[in-house]
Amino acid sequence: MDQNKYCNSLTEYSRRESVKVNIGQVPLGADCPIRVQSMTTIDTMDTQGSVDQTIRMVDSGCEYVRITAPSIKEAQNLQEIKNELRAKGIDVPLVADIHFTPNAAELAAKIVEKVRVNPGNYADKKKFEEIDYTDESYEAELLRIKEKFTPLVEICKANGTAMRIGTNHGSLSDRIMSRFGDTPLGMVESALEFLRICDEMDYHEIVLSMKASNTRIMVQAYRLLVHKLEEEGLKPYPLHLGVTEAGDGEDGRIKSAVGIGALLEDGLGDTVRVSLTEEPEHEAPVAQSLIDRYANRSGHQMIAPLDHSPVDPFVYERRKSIEVLNFGDQNVPRVIADFSGEKVVDKKALKPIGHHYLPELDKWKMGDTGADYVYSGTNPIPYMLPNGLREVLDYETWKALDDQENKYPLLTLEDLSVFDGVVAFVQVDAANLAAVTDLKNRTGLVVMLHTQNIHAMAELRRFIFEMMLQGVELPVVLMHKVMEQDQTEFQLATATDVGGLLIDGLGDGVMLSGQGNKKVENDTAFGILQAARTRMTKTEYISCPSCGRTLFDLQETTAMIRKRTDHLKGVKIGIMGCIVNGPGEMADADYGYVGSGKGKITLYRGQTVVKRAVPSERAVDELIEIIREDDNWVEPETEAIAP
Repeated sequence: MDQNKYCNSLTEYSRRESVKVNIGQVPLGADCPIRVQSMTTIDTMDTQGSVDQTIRMVDSGCEYVRITAPSIKEAQNLQEIKNELRAKGIDVPLVADIHFTPNAAELAAKIVEKVRVNPGNYADKKKFEEIDYTDESYEAELLRIKEKFTPLVEICKANGTAMRIGTNHGSLSDRIMSRFGDTPLGMVESALEFLRICDEMDYHEIVLSMKASNTRIMVQAYRLLVHKLEEEGLKPYPLHLGVTEAGDGEDGRIKSAVGIGALLEDGLGDTVRVSLTEEPEHEAPVAQSLIDRYANRSGHQMIAPLDHSPVDPFVYERRKSIEVLNFGDQNVPRVIADFSGEKVVDKKALKPIGHHYLPELDKWKMGDTGADYVYSGTNPIPYMLPNGLREVLDYETWKALDDQENKYPLLTLEDLSVFDGVVAFVQVDAANLAAVTDLKNRTGLVVMLHTQNIHAMAELRRFIFEMMLQGVELPVVLMHKVMEQDQTEFQLATATDVGGLLIDGLGDGVMLSGQGNKKVENDTAFGILQAARTRMTKTEYISCPSCGRTLFDLQETTAMIRKRTDHLKGVKIGIMGCIVNGPGEMADADYGYVGSGKGKITLYRGQTVVKRAVPSERAVDELIEIIREDDNWVEPETEAIAP
């Protein structure tokens, strides 16, 4: 078996074949459509509220609805919710979400069509302890898990109930952490421990997930899971895709698309849940938009086949490249704004790309998301650009310039033979693999790589792989044009196509166009870089999407914390509604704000509790004080920016 294999093809869109799992009247996997699902946010004991919200979710496109059952009483009330829904003619399959309580799972499995268990805490109490297990003691732990888990499997078999074994990156058990670490392999092994028990018991109505807030970890874990299932000869179970704690607004949508889209591009995934810190009915349309991109993908223009990936798909490593200008090598990926379709006259034109001219001071101010380059095509910008911003122009236009300082030509492949300068950009169609030969033994070139193929990510990736195979180490800018005026659709498409490459360390810059709004294009480019963890330019909020366990208004609280802290460039803040989604799910966060009781907040530094039971009215101030103690606080700027 190919040690890097995780999908049917790296170049041809081909959906992975999985077994069919029956979930009520809506089967999953095999030749079924990719399904959409979400989770209620109402208290499960509020029967009418749960019913009303479920109906809104179904109306928005949800094909499965998940409801939390943290204890026996909520599990019992699932029957009341189900009865009310069925009486109204709503047959949507219900999924019980279980974390710590096997007895609640066993009861719920007799009521709903599917239960979700988290192997990291279903049979374990997580204490963040490092334990030195011997093979014998580890095996004893597995026997203990089997004893706790077997009753649920037997109930599911007897009742025709499906199960999702849903690993979360942030809630791996101490046992898994001690042996495998906080890794994709640890996530996979956590699920396989439970899956092997199911296999022994001849129970196969199973769905698997590998969710993480870190998109790299999430993608690597799903790929490795597929690889391990085949390696062990286990059935190809359907995959539930999701980026957990993605956040809200455009950041949540972009981050979800980067992770989920990277997998869908390679044919992985049978159901999608987009986790936004918003009302759950807002999630389904986003998930459906991601899925719809593959409705007509099978007939895409052929891409030269490639049997073996030259990169390890289970480990992040940035592609080796030489430094040209400030592209490649150890530089963060750069953002180029495309102004080639318009004539720039006034200095205000650069405001949408993060460069603000202050006429009363006659100086420029650059925001955190200020573009690094501007591509002006045949229309040179007629004034001196702000310090740090450089210009790229078409070759013939560039040649006619009297002043070429901080201005660089964009060549065609034909221009290469006559260009006698030192540094240039060269535009290349990713479909033209022969162009790699033209780039060999060259220095001083930045490759501007574009594609017309509907299977864009795969074609761009194939060209970069060819560069790697032939030893061409020039930096590559991912130049992607998506003709889409709808802002969300543009963000989802570009985040999928470009973000999927950045997750694998492929790409030294980004230039997006086609949306028509320069600010949207620029902000999306920076958002994709942040979501792929390749360039951090703003505060990152790892916020859960709320559920019936949540102890405060997540949307309101997230907005309040964002208002006070969104100037803290590169700081990651976890905002979790309850202890279930607390220290575990915000594993990547620098600081955490977690509901621990009615009106009470626990504050974290990383995964360490700093303050407990802080009254919610003081909690944001206390959080800021912790950030200040670590010298990570800066005062927000008050200088006005000219309109």
